[in-house]
Amino acid sequence: MRITGNLTRREFIKISLLGITSLAFREYELPEFPQADRLGRVNVGMTELKARPDSDSDTIGQVYGDTIVPWLREVVGRRPWRKNQRWVETPDGYIWAPYLQPVKNLPNLTLSELPESTLGPGMWAEVSVPYLDVVLGNPPARSPWLQNTETPRVYYTQVFWIDQIKTDKQGQIWYRINERFGFGDVLWARAEGFRPLKEADVAPIAPNSEEKRVVVDVARQTLSCFEGKNEVYFTQVSTGMMNDFYGNLTDKWETPEGIRPIWRKLISVHMTGGTTGGGYDIAGVSWTTLFEGNGVAIHSTFWHNNFGEAMSQGCVNCRPEDAQWIFRWTLPVVPYDPGDVTLGMPGGTLVEVVK
Repeated sequence: MRITGNLTRREFIKISLLGITSLAFREYELPEFPQADRLGRVNVGMTELKARPDSDSDTIGQVYGDTIVPWLREVVGRRPWRKNQRWVETPDGYIWAPYLQPVKNLPNLTLSELPESTLGPGMWAEVSVPYLDVVLGNPPARSPWLQNTETPRVYYTQVFWIDQIKTDKQGQIWYRINERFGFGDVLWARAEGFRPLKEADVAPIAPNSEEKRVVVDVARQTLSCFEGKNEVYFTQVSTGMMNDFYGNLTDKWETPEGIRPIWRKLISVHMTGGTTGGGYDIAGVSWTTLFEGNGVAIHSTFWHNNFGEAMSQGCVNCRPEDAQWIFRWTLPVVPYDPGDVTLGMPGGTLVEVVK
């Protein structure tokens, strides 16, 4: 793991436990990322750099979790026993594409005050840099993901509700993350790393089109959007896994077959579930479209890039840009404020899961 700015990992953790007041007395620099239009973030603990886009080629190095590498191009290679044969060429070798989250480094101008909303001052904002270290403002940590990490971070394309702005003694501006449906943790992160969302980011697409429906094909790991008989959108997805973490066949994580209406949509939500050894706790899951009563949803996914293979514990994982398009196109329409709509029967756009 990399040292971030002028602080070692141990120093940053110590400061995190003291909160934003103590942090005001120390300078914190944003991470320095490689200079390239396209970047990749290693989304596993460690992966190998290969001499060629082939898992049997020579290993010429190793890269560790959250390392940011220039993404030169994507090529078709060889990865036995896996559907995905995509590899990313970096200046130092090839990495299997599912182990790299596509990211960009797009810092933003910061705001001095927040717009008004029905919940008071606040806005939706998307992480626009590869990652941001966060500081816990109200220790101790409550969320499992915060309790189980040495360096808490938020990642490119995660979306959060920002409800406060502070300037520290060094003149650095910080935004406060306050999840509406989390465990009660409030986090602080450098404001430059967030892109404020606008009304246009949630504006409905083709709201007057009739006979909209979504078809998720589990066998092919694809999702299609139809207006009548016309397919207007198509993408690869990752549905529920057929095996548990020990390789045993299971049906508990399957994406449920059938036709169901969308009943709730949220710009962002904190997702948690599962059991010991197979549980998950993920903050800032954006563009969430729920269509099954037990919480099965179509949503944005930043923690893997293995679309086209089953990867989830029941939900339909999408690339962030795909999840956002589906969110905007399906019914019900969700206004920016408050960014959360629940619909009674007969519900919204129908989602059909076929196998």
